[in-house]
Amino acid sequence: MRTRVLALKGARVRRSFVCKKIEFGVIAGLVVFAGTLCANAQDKQTNSPTAPSAHQTETDEYTRYELLAPDTASFKIYYEVTATTAGAKRFYNAIRKGSTASDEAVYDAMTGAALHFQVVSGADARRDPLMASASADTDYIQVDLARTIPENGQGRVIIIKTYKDAKSYYSEGDSIVFNRPLGIRRNKVVLPAGYELTACNVPSQVLSEPDGRISISFMNASAGEAPLIVRAKLGAQTGTAAAPKAPTSGRSWEAPFAGESERARLSERAHQDRDIVYFLNPPETHSFSLYHDYTESHPGADKYLNVVRTGSTVSNPSAYILDTGEVLQSKIMTGAELAAAKIDTEGESVSPTTQVVVIPFTPVKKGESVRLRISETYTAPQSYRLDSDDLVFDRSLGRPRNAVVLPEGWYLTASAIPATVQQLPDGRVRLDFWNGRPDAVDVLIKAKRIKSSAIGP
Repeated sequence: MRTRVLALKGARVRRSFVCKKIEFGVIAGLVVFAGTLCANAQDKQTNSPTAPSAHQTETDEYTRYELLAPDTASFKIYYEVTATTAGAKRFYNAIRKGSTASDEAVYDAMTGAALHFQVVSGADARRDPLMASASADTDYIQVDLARTIPENGQGRVIIIKTYKDAKSYYSEGDSIVFNRPLGIRRNKVVLPAGYELTACNVPSQVLSEPDGRISISFMNASAGEAPLIVRAKLGAQTGTAAAPKAPTSGRSWEAPFAGESERARLSERAHQDRDIVYFLNPPETHSFSLYHDYTESHPGADKYLNVVRTGSTVSNPSAYILDTGEVLQSKIMTGAELAAAKIDTEGESVSPTTQVVVIPFTPVKKGESVRLRISETYTAPQSYRLDSDDLVFDRSLGRPRNAVVLPEGWYLTASAIPATVQQLPDGRVRLDFWNGRPDAVDVLIKAKRIKSSAIGP
C-alpha cells in the first residue's frame, strides 16, 4: 500500500491554473533538489550550504511556452523559479541571447503580488556580489524579492515575458516549428489555437488545455539541454468544440491492480509540486528520515494530513513554511483520534489504528499559496533492511521527483529503476529518480559497505 497524502479543505493534489491576482493561467509548481530534515540538521543532510552562497542559487525551475500567431515568431513565457540563496534580496533572470524580450512582469508566488523589477546590463548585475560571474554581454531581469530569503528557506518568483525569436519559432511549408534547446528541466509548450501536433522529438505528455489548445509537457532528467523540436499544422478544432471533456475518476480496465484515475493520469506530471528526499539511516535500524515539500494553493486549506502507509511507523514529525521560515506545529494522530476530533479526511479511508501526521497552518487566502517542508522519520522493516551483507531499500515512490541518499560508509551496487547518481561533499551517494509517467516507480536499491581502508581517518 502506497503512502497517500491529502490537504483538508483542498484536493489531494489540487492546483489552480488561474490565479486571480496574477491572471496568467499558471501557478508555481516547485521541486526541491537539496533540503533539510529540519532546520537544525541542514548541514548534515544536504549538499547545499546553510551560509549565504557566494553566488546566486536557484531551484525548481519550470517554464511554460505559449506559441503566439506564427507570423509573429513570438512566444509568451511563464517562468517559475525559486531563489535559494539565504539572505538574498534580489533575483536575476538572464534574457536569452538571440531573443528580443518584451511585456515583462514579475510576481511573488506566495501572495500573487506584483514585484518591482528592471532590466539591467551584465555590468550592472555584476555589482551585486551574488552575480559576480554575470555575463557582460547579457541583459538580466533584476527582481526585488518580496521577502529576504530566510535561512533554509526560499523565494518563489513567477516571471512573465514575451520573446521574439525567428530562429526558434518559424513556418516551414504548411507546418509551424518550435525548435529550441531547453536547459530548464521541466517544460510545457502550448500550440496556437487550431493547430494539431504532428511531431515531437522529446518524449512528452500530450494534453489539452481547458480551451482546447494542444500542449506537450516533459521532464528532462539528463545532464544536458533537451533538443526540442515540435511541429504542428492547422487542422485542430477551435472554440467550444475543441474543449476537452472533464477527466473522470474512472480507472483503466486493463490494469492488473487498482490503477490511477483518468484525472490523475491526465494531470500534467512535470508541473506537480510535491517532491521527496529519503536519507537512509544505518540499515540495522530499518529507519530513514525524509523531507517532502508541498505547495498548498487551494483557498481555505488549513491542514495537511500525511497518511502513513501500512508496514511503516512514523516519528519525529516537524514542518515549516519555506517562504517565511515560520515553524509549524505537528502531531501524530490515529484514525480513531481523527474521527473523535471530527477532522474531515475528504473520503480518504483511514482505519482506526492508522497513523496520520497532522500539520495545521493559517488558512490559505484566495490567489495565494504556501510552500511547506515536512520532515519525518519512518521505520519500515520490509522496505529497508539488511540481506546478509547487502543494504536493501525496496519501496514504491509515487512522486514525479524522488531522491534517496545512502548512509555514510556505503556504496551503490544496484538500482533497478534508472537514476542519476552523484556523490555529496560528505561522501554519501545520492540517487535521483525522475518519473514523467503518472504512476509510481518500484525502487529497488542495493549497496555494500565501503572497505574500511578506503574510508580514511
